Amino acid sequence: MSSFLLRRWARVLVPVAAVAVLAGCATGEQSTTPADADSSTLASEVPGTALEPALDHLHGLHLDSGGAVLAGTHTGLVEIADSGRTSRVGVSDDDFMGLTGAPGTDRLFASGHPGPSSSAPNPLGLIDSADGGRTWIPKSLTGEVDFHALATDGELLVGFDGVTGLLVSTDGGSSWTAGAPMAAAALAVTDAGVWAATTAGLQHSTDAGHTFTVVPDAPPLALLSAARDGSLWGIDTTGTAWRSRTGQAWEQHAVVGPVEAVLAVDFDTAYAATAQMLYPLN
Repeated sequence: MSSFLLRRWARVLVPVAAVAVLAGCATGEQSTTPADADSSTLASEVPGTALEPALDHLHGLHLDSGGAVLAGTHTGLVEIADSGRTSRVGVSDDDFMGLTGAPGTDRLFASGHPGPSSSAPNPLGLIDSADGGRTWIPKSLTGEVDFHALATDGELLVGFDGVTGLLVSTDGGSSWTAGAPMAAAALAVTDAGVWAATTAGLQHSTDAGHTFTVVPDAPPLALLSAARDGSLWGIDTTGTAWRSRTGQAWEQHAVVGPVEAVLAVDFDTAYAATAQMLYPLN
């Protein structure tokens, strides 16, 4: 397992062992490799674009209303151009953890820690941006919670507080209730429910994150992202990219290696990234 993925699971306070990619052998829907993919394709690295300048860590990706890829970093929000050129969005130098937003919109949420120029309490709790990250306002749980993972579909907001379990908001993050007492390395929300990457496997909730069941034969995902069309992309603990239309049946896509974030655009397109490289998955 890559050193990054070991650090990611350490962050959610649960030990994890290296696991092999699951091929899927149950009845009904099952995980499969693409029919037109051969072993040489799946064994090769995905060509990537070097980021210039490189990011100062990478905590998450978001697709805004104009189709730009935004990255939450250790020192603020950054836009990544197709050429790999990176540029700061807004003036905040906060450490953005758990960056999320409704796919394809300019409504963003994040958590983390105040940067050198900020006088905000630490941790930030939930912060909110309505203009694609140019400006931010404190929303709730200021000085109380550092969300290690966040996900939203524009209505429901689910976060892992890094300590006790999930918190759930149905009013845009103004108020919260306790969700499942579980650790999640990554979260996603679709019309089909809430999805959580955990050491017990990919888990699915149909009651807004309060109870979960393990998805049979899903790959052991460490990174997860939901697209505008409701499909899901994930990166497993070996650095292999997977995608699913429903969240139940998963298709192996390609080996991308030890990346730090994944961004689903639609079922046919996604991005994976490190602080130094952006990899298109299509």
